[in-house]
Amino acid sequence: IKYIRARVDRVVVILPFESEIYHRAGVACTFVGHPLLDAVASSYDRPGLRRQFHLSSEGRVVALLPGSRRAEVASLLPVLLDAAQRLRQDHPETQFILAQASTIPDALLQPILKESAVPVTVVKEQASEVMAVSDVVLVASGTATLQAAVVGTPMVLLYRTSRLVYTVGRLLIRVKWIGLVNLVAGRSVVPELIQHEATGERLYQEARRLLEDRAAYDKMKAELAAVKARLGEPGASRRAAQVVLDTCRA
Repeated sequence: IKYIRARVDRVVVILPFESEIYHRAGVACTFVGHPLLDAVASSYDRPGLRRQFHLSSEGRVVALLPGSRRAEVASLLPVLLDAAQRLRQDHPETQFILAQASTIPDALLQPILKESAVPVTVVKEQASEVMAVSDVVLVASGTATLQAAVVGTPMVLLYRTSRLVYTVGRLLIRVKWIGLVNLVAGRSVVPELIQHEATGERLYQEARRLLEDRAAYDKMKAELAAVKARLGEPGASRRAAQVVLDTCRA
């Protein structure tokens, strides 16, 4: 941040806690809101989405979001499918839908899916719609957690990396959480299953709690709405452009 302060006239940020960090360091900074608020619709037709994705109109739907990087998918999708198998044993009518990122090829995804006995509907490049049609989202840590918060669907977050990266990361991290939803909220809103806790059993337990405990489910929905409110208003890109113009004119 000292390097930035010496060389940058103004910083434009999309997360509220970022502006607080820059202001404390004496860096001119403007929070413009998050672009996700323009990318996600204000509401979704869930019955219509069930028909579009060929899902039954009855029974609960669980979304699987294994990430947008190949290493993430290879590591996390088997864990997600393990949890899905356990959830299906409890309620055979449970349906599963996976949001496939544009960066993930079928050649990586399909062999992993074929190893599982759980039927999964795969939808490409419609993550918001997948979240909206689902009752619970099981999601890799990243921007997708904020996306689910904007959509308003309760979730469980997981992440796992190599032992070396994790060990170094733990030495450097100065915050209590890694999930953007919890960082924006400033408290634990969404369960975080990291490294050794990112197992099918633990993911299943957290998902089952949300699906079966209506009070916990409704509480998380309310907290996600508060996170969405903290992200500002739609129009982030236009406001960012205006900051650039104003700074140049000054």
